[in-house]
Amino acid sequence: MPISKLLKIMSELRDPNNGCPWDLEQTFETIAPYTLEEAYEVREAITNSDYAGLKDELGDLLLQIVFHSQIAEESDIFNFDNVVDGICNKMVERHPHVFGNAKIDTADAQLSSWEAIKAKEREKKLDGKPDTLSALDGVSVAYPALLKAEKLQKRAARVGFDWSDTEQVFGKLDEEIDELKEVLNTSSDRSLLEEELGDILFTCVNIARHLKLDPETALHKANRKFTKRFQFIEKSLKEELNIKPENADFSDLENRWEKAKLIEY
Repeated sequence: MPISKLLKIMSELRDPNNGCPWDLEQTFETIAPYTLEEAYEVREAITNSDYAGLKDELGDLLLQIVFHSQIAEESDIFNFDNVVDGICNKMVERHPHVFGNAKIDTADAQLSSWEAIKAKEREKKLDGKPDTLSALDGVSVAYPALLKAEKLQKRAARVGFDWSDTEQVFGKLDEEIDELKEVLNTSSDRSLLEEELGDILFTCVNIARHLKLDPETALHKANRKFTKRFQFIEKSLKEELNIKPENADFSDLENRWEKAKLIEY
């Protein structure tokens, strides 16, 4: 099977006698950044509808899992089969409507069931001390800030701490913007400015959640759109005036930005 082939390749790369010097030097810590990088590249391929690229990126991500598993096996911590068994058991336990007798008819009901099961799993890890369990437990400190904000909000919402409609969140955004403006007008304290800006970003994530949109994907697309428009400005300045943006009038840059927007449609 292909997975057996990949496991064998990884084992040979880590062979102490004949393996690859670079692969042999790696640890969980040194490989972790590459794992994150590959996950982001999977996301980029999906956003770009690049399905041939997605196939390749998924392979790269799978290699990361195999790499971590090989390192763990060498230290008798766990192996790849343990990883697969663990996720298989978890999927069966978290889908009682598919693999058991539970009745779940909608995606929203499944999400509620999923979170309830995960909460019970977290309780087990507390050795019978559920009173110390927070609804926010299990939200990784290693998440990117945007993702962590969304996860925290979803956890709080599941126990009733949430705005009832999107308009209320827009009102909160207006409030947070006013607070930032107030700090700008009355203080030069960067920590206060940072705090108020953080509140605005956190509220923007809340808006995305209420609209059932992924904020990371939305921002990724905004970045891509900005890049495309700005590169149009650079190209048109080069072709028409043989200058760079820093040598152009700001009004000219704005006009070219508007032209770039029109070309998109």
